[in-house]
Amino acid sequence: MFGRLTFPQMLFASLLGVAGGIYIFQPIFEQYSRDQQALKERVKLSHESEEKKT
Repeated sequence: MFGRLTFPQMLFASLLGVAGGIYIFQPIFEQYSRDQQALKERVKLSHESEEKKT
């Protein structure tokens, strides 16, 4: 089967597969990014509240 495909066809199919994977998993990446930002904000707020107490 691979003998019938030319290099540009295989390259195009590979790029299409990678692009499809990125498209499908994009919401997961965005949720991870939001979670990391929220975690950083919580840590920052907890440090500020500890500084105010002392």
